[in-house]
Amino acid sequence: MRTKYVAGNWKMNMDKAGAVSLAKDLVENLKNLKAKYMIAPPFVYLDAVSQVVKGSNVILGAQNMTVTDNGAHTGAVSAAMLKDLGVQTVILGHSERRDEFNESDKLINEKVHKAIDSGLDVVLCIGELYSQRCAGVTNQICENQVTEDLKGISEEQLSHVSIAYEPVWAIGTGKTATPAEAQEVHEFVRGVVAKLYSKKAAEEIKILYGGSMNAKNAADLLAQPDIDGGLIGGASLKAETFTPICEFASK
Repeated sequence: MRTKYVAGNWKMNMDKAGAVSLAKDLVENLKNLKAKYMIAPPFVYLDAVSQVVKGSNVILGAQNMTVTDNGAHTGAVSAAMLKDLGVQTVILGHSERRDEFNESDKLINEKVHKAIDSGLDVVLCIGELYSQRCAGVTNQICENQVTEDLKGISEEQLSHVSIAYEPVWAIGTGKTATPAEAQEVHEFVRGVVAKLYSKKAAEEIKILYGGSMNAKNAADLLAQPDIDGGLIGGASLKAETFTPICEFASK
């Protein structure tokens, strides 16, 4: 049985004091819970938050990384730098990176390889736009992204990857796919993994829901057989809204 996984993506929010305070609250609130938990602060607060979560059951994640090694790459952050700060996991392919920064599947694939080769786990984000859902091509979009983003990744390496399905139209909008709609896509994505790798790999990989999961809908979403957790945005910015989701995942 797959362990549930709840990841908090803080995006470009917080100040240092707030980040440290939230991390302290979460370490305390989640210490006796049994699921897998990760928080991804902005780059500039990783070091401070790392000191707080060290030795706890809260994993430190990063929101992105460059594909290159250390060197003359102004403004970039490498996998080696992340590891030096205690980062264990990196979020790649988030819809905001694809849309705002024009990251291609080719680049995301290169980042996935670099992260795994560097000893980092990956939360790989996939998902469709509202226009694509209306056009009935959700499955086609998700299959293409999984296929392209994982190209060249072996089944052994796949053990370091979780997939987050994020219907782009449900991110930060207050809208969310119904549990049945989300389950349908999660089941399909698991089938894609089985086709690309094996039934065993598909049964073991964690597939998270990333479309405005919150304390009100988390129980119903997490009850679906193929939804293994959540990649949480807005609701991860306060302990009182993130903790209940984590508690549902622990049951």
